[in-house]
Amino acid sequence: MRIFDRLFVRRPDPRDAVRPLYLAIVERARAPIWYLDGADDTLDGRFDVLTALLAQVLLRLEDAPSTAAPSALLTEIFVTDMDGQLRQIGIGDMTVGKHIGRMMAALGGRLTAYREAGGDAAAWDAALRRNLWRGAVPADGGAPARLAVRMLAFRSALSGIDAQAILAGQLPEVV
Repeated sequence: MRIFDRLFVRRPDPRDAVRPLYLAIVERARAPIWYLDGADDTLDGRFDVLTALLAQVLLRLEDAPSTAAPSALLTEIFVTDMDGQLRQIGIGDMTVGKHIGRMMAALGGRLTAYREAGGDAAAWDAALRRNLWRGAVPADGGAPARLAVRMLAFRSALSGIDAQAILAGQLPEVV
């Protein structure tokens, strides 16, 4: 009977503990205000907003040493979600890995850029121009500054929330 248990009994997925956090990040990334304020309402633009918010959460979790494993699980959920999204829009098996690699590189680059920007609005403006608009000048020239203020507000609000509450999916509202 033990062999059947090993084959058919579902073991708990450790990612289930941080799945509410990922869903909360996705919900915040879907807030219309990002797109009303100038983020592109396209697949790329939505990816850019999602990775900006995910990066903010991961950077906040870096402050708490006990969150290294949950942060890795959160990143795994992101990869799994992006894999599924790519397949849903018709990207074939042969190239999904390349796309995921580029997405992970983009997330890593954003982590570095936003870590270096810290609490400086001008640095955020520059980082968003590079990462949210990929170096292109947005049609609305004031968008980077508005989004920088909004990102800094999100970052500031995150810093006031206990790491364990964040892991449970308690994120600040986007205002």
